[in-house]
Amino acid sequence: MTDPNAIQPSALDQLPDRDPEETAEWQASLDAVAKAAGPHRAAYLMRRTLERAEGAGIALPKLLETDYVNTIPTAAEPSAPGDEAMEARITAWNRWNAAAMVTRGSKYGVGGHIATFASAAWLYETGFNHFFKGKEADGSGDQLYIQGHASPGIYARAFLDGRLNEQQLDNFRQEAGGNGLPSYPHPRRLPWLWEFPTVSMGLGPLSAIYQARFNRYLTNRGIKDVSASHVWAFLGDGEMDEPESTAALALASREGLDNLTFVINCNLQRLDGPVRANFKIVQELEAQFRGAGWNVVKTLWGTAWDELFQLDTTGALVRRLREVPDAQVQTYQTRDAAYIRQDFFGKDPELAEMAKLLSDDKILECFHLSRGGHEARKVYAAYKAAIEFKGAPTVILAQTVKGHTLGEGFASKNANHQMKKLSVDEFKTMRDLLELPISDAQFVDGVVPYGHPGADSPEVRYLQERRAALGGPAPARRVHPVAPLPAPAEKAFASFDKGSGSQNVATTMAFVRLIKDLVRDKESGKRWVPIVPDEARTFGMESLFPSLGIYSPKGQTYEPVDRDQLMYYKEAQNGQILNEGITEAGSMADFIAASTAYSTHGETMIPFYIFYSMFGWQRTADQMWQLGDQLGRGFLVGATAGRTTLTGEGLQHADGHSPVIAATNPAALTYDPAFAYEVAAIVKDGLRRMYGEAAPGEDQNVFYYLTVYNEPLPQPAKPAVDGVDEGIVKGLYRFNTAESAGLSPVANAPRIQLLGSGTAIHWTLQAQKLLAEEWGVAADVWSATSWTELRRDALEADAALLRGEERMPFVRQALQGAEGPVLAVSDYMRQVPDQIAQWVEQDYSSLGADGFGLSDTREAARRHFGVDAESIVVAALAQLAKRGEVKATAVKEAREKYGL
Repeated sequence: MTDPNAIQPSALDQLPDRDPEETAEWQASLDAVAKAAGPHRAAYLMRRTLERAEGAGIALPKLLETDYVNTIPTAAEPSAPGDEAMEARITAWNRWNAAAMVTRGSKYGVGGHIATFASAAWLYETGFNHFFKGKEADGSGDQLYIQGHASPGIYARAFLDGRLNEQQLDNFRQEAGGNGLPSYPHPRRLPWLWEFPTVSMGLGPLSAIYQARFNRYLTNRGIKDVSASHVWAFLGDGEMDEPESTAALALASREGLDNLTFVINCNLQRLDGPVRANFKIVQELEAQFRGAGWNVVKTLWGTAWDELFQLDTTGALVRRLREVPDAQVQTYQTRDAAYIRQDFFGKDPELAEMAKLLSDDKILECFHLSRGGHEARKVYAAYKAAIEFKGAPTVILAQTVKGHTLGEGFASKNANHQMKKLSVDEFKTMRDLLELPISDAQFVDGVVPYGHPGADSPEVRYLQERRAALGGPAPARRVHPVAPLPAPAEKAFASFDKGSGSQNVATTMAFVRLIKDLVRDKESGKRWVPIVPDEARTFGMESLFPSLGIYSPKGQTYEPVDRDQLMYYKEAQNGQILNEGITEAGSMADFIAASTAYSTHGETMIPFYIFYSMFGWQRTADQMWQLGDQLGRGFLVGATAGRTTLTGEGLQHADGHSPVIAATNPAALTYDPAFAYEVAAIVKDGLRRMYGEAAPGEDQNVFYYLTVYNEPLPQPAKPAVDGVDEGIVKGLYRFNTAESAGLSPVANAPRIQLLGSGTAIHWTLQAQKLLAEEWGVAADVWSATSWTELRRDALEADAALLRGEERMPFVRQALQGAEGPVLAVSDYMRQVPDQIAQWVEQDYSSLGADGFGLSDTREAARRHFGVDAESIVVAALAQLAKRGEVKATAVKEAREKYGL
């Protein structure tokens, strides 16, 4: 059995030792230090030597952890500009109003969070006063990802500077009346203030990384120079448990995103208790970020600790701080000096002697109050170090106390995340601690008052002057006046109207061909942002590589293996394609950044993100919701769509439900086009609505989801009848009738309406022919391009009727007068076509691919799910038999005939 404590072989053992004697001398020196001064001193010297080597550029592994002390010692802290006393008063007002707002709202049971902002107040205030650039600054200003649970503090600051009033504060989490404040950062709910939704934990850090990366993309492509913009992401230490929080750390360091800073509020608590009860979250995060290549700045202890560190001549204090688990640090926050003397100092004789030199007040000041994240000068030093560091992103690990200044009932208590209010007595204690001029008489009927020093007070003037110097208020969302993009040349779309003749073309390939034409447009071509998660060849997009280039901040530092081929792999610093590797989450973060560039940077970009449809909505629906909240615009394309089109891929690849998930997102316009000309018509309308001249009443802040297929089939020409384009956009039009299809059923033949979407329309057309030729039934075929849009239109019509307005749903209008029952067919679960059932006047039934997918041929899979042409015929005959329009025996005969 291997001794785990034995010295293990290293890579250096593979190299010849050019001077064994010198090596032995170094080892002997280390042994001598360990023997004479102890192992702690030896470890100290080794760490300092490694740090020196790293600073000198010597290629050695980096230290992943440093001591549990501030990265920037007190003596090296820069002097902060401004008036620290004035900023303390501003922070006090904001602390008070944040707590008052949530407490006043608690009587309505609407909830809210107090403790998070209480711990992070100085992290925000220091940034607002000295670092965060507003929208009127150079470039686009900074992008601020505010921690969701800290929103009351941001509202409190907006109240102080005059952007919000008392009535709005009193309507916190009460939006129905139209003058309320959303619970968290929601741009769709408060679009002049919030830019980025962050409260779905983990999405904020992921989005911040890709936003910083997209800023570089815009600059490198020459769209807009936003190199002066900095991305700040405020996170909780508990939030870092989310996989998305750390999913892209390597991307940020690999691309040298020194325009990005994470500020992690390490109050050591998450929602139910300690983040790392038996361990140390700060050390864990430091190792994680350092290992990923980030610059790490730890801001842990306040100035009250300076005296303790000066007394620590042997390193005993630093060792003890490193070994005490987080939950015990939390306990010290709530215990008296005697307990701390015994439990913290009493575990080491050297510390016990140190404690004799400290008063109880000094011990309580250090362990109860003094944290690096609660002192403006400590935070300022960390922020300055972050923005001055070049070559890598920075993470600031700022230690705070959750519930700081809220009193003994809140500070460091496990339940403080769920505690929504303070008592009047607790507010009065808080008032005295913060030294606010609020009298007892202002507590009318036990209601805590809001506090404001006056619109012309020194505090407000100072706050507004600081923001003016930094480029205006923040956070703030601006939609810049941007001229609508001119529509691309009509020929790019019209070329699909004639069909493909005898050539087999999948709708995925039709979409790619359309994009190839659109990116050549002189006016809007450069605005397209193709996004793909390492599946470009699957979707036939490799032809775009040499013409558009794949974005890389380093360009192409190698000769590609396929350089002698026409469609070689080309990376470029100004490349247009974002090929993200195998990460749907990263690709969606790209999409969100690009789709909101019209607001963030005043630059209209047209992203399309193409992905395996099964791995889009199912994996990243939370980000699609974030996209809707952030008012993003663009095209999501679910390729290789449907339950039965992926021959052999099986259960986890077969998408039978993405339109169901998409239907739950109010901002998503979901289409399942069957033919190439439908794809073109939908994209054309999407460009008009999102980027061109939207019709009156149309919401531009939507995004399109198109499902396209990998099944090559002949593409028909667009029917030369009125209303086709309108029907494509609204969701339904008649593709043909039995007669126009060249089928000649007998006079007075039974008739049925067959509705198909996506690839299912091809089986429907086969069934139309079988019904006519073998059963004497006339079938008309309809293309249902969007079941979801038909449903939404019908819901709006229902709502209009309740308001006393006469309005007919489009689906009913389209099918009005159509003879016979309706049978709807889809390559998705029946729930998709059944969205319209209640608004169809005719008898309605549906077929779909419910259940898990399976590996087999397309034909076998369709027979298995009962959606192939023969199954459609049997279902159609069953519908007609119920109505007495065909013999009941016809259904049994058909089943036997087709082997069903």
